[in-house]
Amino acid sequence: MKSGAVTDAGLLRARNEDRYWVDEERGIFLVVDGVGGHAGGELAAETAVEAIRESIADSHAPAEERVRRAITAANNRIFELAQAEEERKGMACVLTLAVVEDGQATIGHVGDSRLYLIWDGAMRKMTSDHSPVGEREDAGELSEEEAMAHPRRHEVFRDVGSRRRAEGDEEFIEILRCRFRPDAAMLLCSDGLTDQITSAEVRDTVERYDGDAAAVAGELVERAIEAGGRDNITAVLVAGPQFRGRGERTRPRPSTTRVRLPRRRILTGRVAFLAYGLLLGMLLWAALRAARG
Repeated sequence: MKSGAVTDAGLLRARNEDRYWVDEERGIFLVVDGVGGHAGGELAAETAVEAIRESIADSHAPAEERVRRAITAANNRIFELAQAEEERKGMACVLTLAVVEDGQATIGHVGDSRLYLIWDGAMRKMTSDHSPVGEREDAGELSEEEAMAHPRRHEVFRDVGSRRRAEGDEEFIEILRCRFRPDAAMLLCSDGLTDQITSAEVRDTVERYDGDAAAVAGELVERAIEAGGRDNITAVLVAGPQFRGRGERTRPRPSTTRVRLPRRRILTGRVAFLAYGLLLGMLLWAALRAARG
């Protein structure tokens, strides 16, 4: 797999409360979006990355168990830090964590960051938005454009850190599994990207992948900034070893390279019929004249 990640504060925020973590060797990819602003969203995001990295590194359990344990550990560490100081109370984050092993992706998700799967020219949003506006969009009650412009689009009803959690708590961690083909790609991103550019724009940008995942991630972030950049923006692109963008697939492959051969000067089709008919007529006419003379 090849991966690339880019994050930016955007045009209106003084601080970048987004964080990410990439471990290509072990197939672990994480995007975190801090919640709470002055109450410590940046610290919450940093704490989540640290706790998840430590928890997953210390475990050899099945992927789903590792994901649940890591996110729960992050949640409780953030909660404890928030209780220690009054100004930090209320800090939390939302996140999407993916572990890829043996062609299978196990995804742990809380909040309104997103994971998209891109394969064979199509893009599918795998995660649900744990927000009032996101629920309505997923249900088809709001169009994508209406959801992007909705005044309550930043509200979430699930987060990591606002209260103590156990691994088995219902309606906390959304777990998903999907096949991750060698010719597929995944995009993990914060809502600062998808609140600014549509899924069609995201897909078209990813489809221009030519082997440089960081360049595609950077282009996604730049497009979000050009569209307004109202929030922090993070994009992590993970490309399978055989993933190629739509433009790349139109190029001739080395195994089927076409060789231009010299054209033989042979007339074919209707033109040939007329030409050869005229020549035959001239030969017959010459033969008749010779016979009469």
